[in-house]
Amino acid sequence: MATRDTGLPMRIPPQEGAPLPDRVDIWEVGARDGLQNEPATVDLDVKLEFLDRLASAGLRTLEATSFVHPKWVPQLADAEALLERLDRRAGVRYPVLVPNERGLERALTAGVDSIAVFASATESFARRNLNRGMAEQYAMFEPIVSRARAEGLAVRGYLSMCFGDPWEGPVPVDQVVAAGRRLRDMGCWQLSLGDTVGVATPGHVEAVIGAFETAGVPTESIAVHFHDTYGQALANTLAALRCGVSTVDASAGGLGGCPYAKSATGNLATEDLVWLLDGLGVDHGVDLDALVGTSVWLAGRLGRPSPSRTVTALGTTASSGG
Repeated sequence: MATRDTGLPMRIPPQEGAPLPDRVDIWEVGARDGLQNEPATVDLDVKLEFLDRLASAGLRTLEATSFVHPKWVPQLADAEALLERLDRRAGVRYPVLVPNERGLERALTAGVDSIAVFASATESFARRNLNRGMAEQYAMFEPIVSRARAEGLAVRGYLSMCFGDPWEGPVPVDQVVAAGRRLRDMGCWQLSLGDTVGVATPGHVEAVIGAFETAGVPTESIAVHFHDTYGQALANTLAALRCGVSTVDASAGGLGGCPYAKSATGNLATEDLVWLLDGLGVDHGVDLDALVGTSVWLAGRLGRPSPSRTVTALGTTASSGG
């Protein structure tokens, strides 16, 4: 990593009694969760270069696209074309989001080996996002997960509204755990706990993760997915790491939101996460300079600056690569 005028983040040893994982796996969602919320469709060539640059920066899990019906997410209507032209790097996973059985068929035809399903911990959001109630969403996902696993695909389970819902308010912890266990029982190898509207605080994060562990869901199978609406995403991430979580979702440049929850702002920026991990001495395998350069480059294509604080701080000296 290149030396900067501001210096590298100071590495402070972890406090006693608050262990940190030796390594964090970053689940990069910028190409899917980030770009799906753009007001205009991003050109396919830009998406492909974005994914290639992310892989070159050292990210090893790149959520590439979604097979949601184009009527609902027109920004990702080019899913088949993207996967057909994608230069899949050795050692890099390219999971896709699959909402229903038709989406699974499309994913299988495209040759993917890893998918994610997207459930809700609340009735209100399940109806707005999936047009189904909570009980109905499980009935929809069960055959998807079962067939995907039979076809040899790994299946991740996203669980949204784990900390608060704009229609229902605070979400009871036991309700979140029950919903997550349903996904685990179906066969999802990992649960990504989503703070969809960014209302979580560190104590709440600790309570939810602790409740999952008490319910028999190992922390090793849990990931976290924070939005930064109230500026708490990094603090919440640190709380999750101290609970033993070692997979963190993030979006290059802080892109994203949720088209069905208007109060949801951008995702935790991958650059901000990497800066934090560097300061903690936690391995992650990402070249921060290359990542910042990628987000500066993409911001130029989107016509607006990145909301990532690290990109803002370092972007003036980062090479955008043309």
